[in-house]
Parts: sequence; structure tokens; C-alpha cells
Amino acid sequence: MKVVMVGSGYVGLVSGACFAELGHSVVCVDKDTSKISDLLKGRTPIFEPGLGEMIDRNIAADRLSFSVSIAEAALGTDAFFIAVGTPPRPGDGEADLAYVRAAAAEIGACAPPRTVVVTKSTVPVGTGDMVESLVRAAHAHQDVEVVSNPEFLREGSAIRDFMRPDRIVIGTDSFWAGSVMEELYQPLTVQGATLLRTSRRTAEAIKYATNAFLATKISFINEMADFCEATGASIEEVAKGMGLDRRIGEAFLKAGPGFGGSCFPKDSMALLATAHSHSVPLRLVESTIAVNEARKRAVGRRILNAMGGSVHARKVAVLGLTFKPNTDDVRESPALPIISSLQSSGAKVVAYDPEGMRRARAYLRDVAYAADAYECVEDADCAVLVTEWDEFLGLDFRRIASAMRQRVFIDLRNAVDVPRLTAAGFAVHRIGHAPTPNPPTGSTAGPGSREPRIVSANGTPQVGLEIAREAFGGAALRAAKDY
Repeated sequence: MKVVMVGSGYVGLVSGACFAELGHSVVCVDKDTSKISDLLKGRTPIFEPGLGEMIDRNIAADRLSFSVSIAEAALGTDAFFIAVGTPPRPGDGEADLAYVRAAAAEIGACAPPRTVVVTKSTVPVGTGDMVESLVRAAHAHQDVEVVSNPEFLREGSAIRDFMRPDRIVIGTDSFWAGSVMEELYQPLTVQGATLLRTSRRTAEAIKYATNAFLATKISFINEMADFCEATGASIEEVAKGMGLDRRIGEAFLKAGPGFGGSCFPKDSMALLATAHSHSVPLRLVESTIAVNEARKRAVGRRILNAMGGSVHARKVAVLGLTFKPNTDDVRESPALPIISSLQSSGAKVVAYDPEGMRRARAYLRDVAYAADAYECVEDADCAVLVTEWDEFLGLDFRRIASAMRQRVFIDLRNAVDVPRLTAAGFAVHRIGHAPTPNPPTGSTAGPGSREPRIVSANGTPQVGLEIAREAFGGAALRAAKDY
């Protein structure tokens, strides 16, 4: 089938490349001529593991191409996907649908007969009705159908999420349009992917409800981390105990500095704005947003406390700027307010991120950027791990410690082995744990450093996800580092 993907940002580019990988003919369209020029030259404008190679492979196979014109790509198209941005509108947080409206009108003006127009962008409930009205008003025929097909792609694992989805949601009451969508996704459904058919408005609501619920899980576990820290409990063991309850699950129960990225904050605000316009109170969503914003602000105070109440004229090394690993996206990243808070308190901030520094420069001022993690920590008074990139977890912490002025390590992701840090001489501060002071000579571990452990029925200790897989008959459980 032929697919035209309108919008070649994160969602559009990943989805277009994946549809091509499934064997369809795909044209990705974008008004940004520099972006299309880069793509035509083999340069991928975003960092996503495996995406560049997939794009190159499908260009070579003549299944993937790029254009700046919807009209030029329209001939013979079976399905147009709208995958443009829906940024928050200043003032009320409602999704700005200007790009969606423009795309719908342009598609309607050039779409061939018997066309499916698919909304892939995250949009408020009822947007499909507006898209249908715009497309049909510009279309010479009345045989176009508008479908909602929300995306559930996590940055850093988007290709895997597309190719091995938890579910594919198709929102339409049209049997014909639903059949077209089923054919598009057949390569995945024959491999066992679940396809859920709903009404269009229900599909739109599923996307917002999903992100709001996951954001709520994150805010909940962050509050529980503060509770554990105050009472002497271990947040990892609490999360493990909760996650083994099949009604709850392990995913998104990892304490940290608050959620960020392009989806959870924006979508939660847009859902809240839509609810307000319908006079529906969403107290849990409202509280989730408030808790997350407070969380980000509180992290700055946490760093100050770890440094004895002041970071004035001190050098703070920040490891990680993106909101999660394996992406270059810094939008709503906790690193941004953390760095702002440190600068307001007089700290000299030096930062390093494997992929995010170029984009971070648009958001941050007066930050020094290092070439690598070891340069970042040189002569620093403390190191703060904000993003749990794999390369940070494998650092030589003895070398790190010897390069620093003071041995204070603040792990905001609970990602690094405490024994390794204490063996290097660090005072360790983690989320949901009492601080681990600088160890005496010869000490190799501090309190709260043990892994959550589960003992099987025969008394054999088993750790991590392996026992959960046994208990649940091999069901695949997602890791908790998804945000």
C-alpha cells in the first residue's frame, strides 16, 4: 500500500520508516525544507537508536522517500497520516491544532478518491470530527474517511514499540476504513499484535488516558520515595513488592526527579484543559501535574542539602540533560529546572550528555559543556546523575573520585551500584534512601545498597525480573526505566 506521512518529526519519521520496513511504499512530507534536505542526504534529524540504519535500508529498497509537497506525493495514496506537532497553547495548555488543521485542508485538496486520512498526532477528543469536516470541505468527492490511530512510541525504544506493539488502536465506525487500516498493520497482527477497533473519539481518549495514568504512577512512586526516605524503608524494595502484584505491574515504578519529555507533561495539560472545557473535574490528573512540578523544584533543594546547604561558587557536574536515555530530547527534562535552581543558588554548572547538549543549548544559559563525563567532573564539588545513560553506569568511579574536589555523588535515578560508589570514597545521596556517608577506609558498601531479593518456594534466592517471569508463566514484563 502507499502511505503519505504528513509531518517528519519524531512520530512521523519513525512511523514512516517502520511502515516502509513492513513493505509499504512511504513518502514522508515536511514543510521544513532543511529537514527534508538533510534526510535526502542521509542525515537523520533526531537521535533514535536504529532509525538511521532503517531509513537508509528502505531508501535503498525504494520503499521510502521524502518530499516537501503533499500534492506531489498524493497520487495513488491509500492512506494519509497526519503526524504534525500539537504543542501546548500558551495560557491554557490546550493542544494547538493549527498544524493539524493546515494538514487536513491540504490533504483534502489533493487526496484521490477512496482515501483514508489517519490522525496519528496526539489530539483532544473530538478532533477527528474537525479533521473530517476540513477534509471533506476541500475534497471533490465525499468518499474520504477519517480514522484515529494514536501512537504509543517511547523515545529511545520507538522502533521496538512500533514493531512489537502492546496494542494497535484503530478508531473508526467505517468498515471500509477499518479494513484499510487492518491491511496496513497486517504484517504485525499476523505475528500476534493485538488490534483494538473502537470509535474515533474513544481512540483519541485512550491516548490521553494512557499517558495520564502512567504519569500518575510516576508521581505516586516519587511521593512514596520521599516517604521511604523519611521512614527508613527502601524505595526499590517497595516498588518491587508493588510491581509483582499483577494488578499494578512493574513499569513506571522507578523513583526519580520527575517525568519530562514531549508527551506526559503536554498530554496531561491538554487532557486537563479539555476536561475543564466540558466542566469535568480531573482531580487526580491535576494533582499529578502539581506533584511533578513540585518534584522538579524540590530536587534543587535536595542537592543543596547534600552540599551542606550551599552551592555558592561551587562547581556542580551534571551528568545527563535529556529526559531519559537513548534520545536527544530535552523538552521538559528535569535537568533544566535543576540546573536553573543550581544557578540561582550561585553554582557553577558544567554538564555532559552523550546526545542532548546541542538541543540543551537552546534552553540553558551560562552552562559549560564538557567533552565527556571525566572532563565534566574535573575539580567538581559534587556530581549529579540526572539521566541514566549506560555509559554513566560503566564509569570508573575511582577515577571520577580522584578528579573531584569533594566526593559527593547524587544519584537521582538510583542507577549506580552503591558499593562501587562507596568503594571509591563517595558520600552517596539517592532517591528514597537515607544518605550514605563517606565510608571509612576499607568499607565497600553503605546502607540501603542491596538489591531487592525474592526467595522462591524452595528457598532459592532469585533477583529481579527472573522470578516474576517464572511466577507469571513467562509473560514479558517491561522494565521500569521507561521514562
